[in-house]
Amino acid sequence: MSGQVYDTYVAALQHDIADVPEDAVRVGVVRRPTPWFWAQVDENVPELGPPADLLEEFKDRYEALQERGLGDAEAHNTALERVDYDDRYKSYLHRSDEARAAIATLRTRLESGEDVVLVCYENTDEKRCHRTLLRSELE
Repeated sequence: MSGQVYDTYVAALQHDIADVPEDAVRVGVVRRPTPWFWAQVDENVPELGPPADLLEEFKDRYEALQERGLGDAEAHNTALERVDYDDRYKSYLHRSDEARAAIATLRTRLESGEDVVLVCYENTDEKRCHRTLLRSELE
């Protein structure tokens, strides 16, 4: 039997609107979890968050786009495109020993039948997010 991988964002868990199984393990995949983030997850695997340099470059582009008048979601998604976020994150997952080990651990847990929910901050109804890329990698 194998488990399923799901993903959601922390606010959906906070407001009880996440469409995920109640008994699934909630695994945060962020570099810098806040105290309120910890209240919604069972564990966090920072090695599966985007690398610090990519996050910083994204943040700089995002803020510059907002200063130019773009709305939150548009600035977010445009900044991701301009820093080649998807390809760089996927590359990180394949080249980082720590990320590869964390993925292997999650795969083992899934293969043993455990359901896992990947959790980060972004609402993917409007914004693209690394956890959906990670979910595809695990599937």
